[in-house]
Amino acid sequence: MLIRQSIPTDREALLDIWLRSVRATHTFLTEADIESLLPAVRDYLWISNPDLWTLCSDQSEPIGFMGLADDNVESLFVAPERIRGGGGRLLLEHARRLKGSLRVDVNEQNPEAVKFYEANGFQVVGRSSVDDGGRPFPLLHLREVVK
Repeated sequence: MLIRQSIPTDREALLDIWLRSVRATHTFLTEADIESLLPAVRDYLWISNPDLWTLCSDQSEPIGFMGLADDNVESLFVAPERIRGGGGRLLLEHARRLKGSLRVDVNEQNPEAVKFYEANGFQVVGRSSVDDGGRPFPLLHLREVVK
């Protein structure tokens, strides 16, 4: 696997990865919730973002992505068939090389994601009862444990 800056031709593949990953891991969302989030995700992926990184298979096929804003992991999604294959950990290691100690917000209702970040050195430092859009999806605020 390799990580490179995202390019415009990645956009459709990254949107597909987001959709499939969210459907597989965000079981608390209805299909209507996912469809309502789609325009914002599309805008996020289509805007020129120098801190959007694509995880590629050995055959250069996009299999995941990560977006950063300063030291915050804004997004990290891996194709469902590639989850638990080390790609998420590689993306975090890449982010640490670029930004140092990281922070991330995770849906509380996604316990597998919480476990992933905790296993990668993060701890919960706060909680919001709604997501960034004011929807009733609580967020856990995590920060890397400095050793």
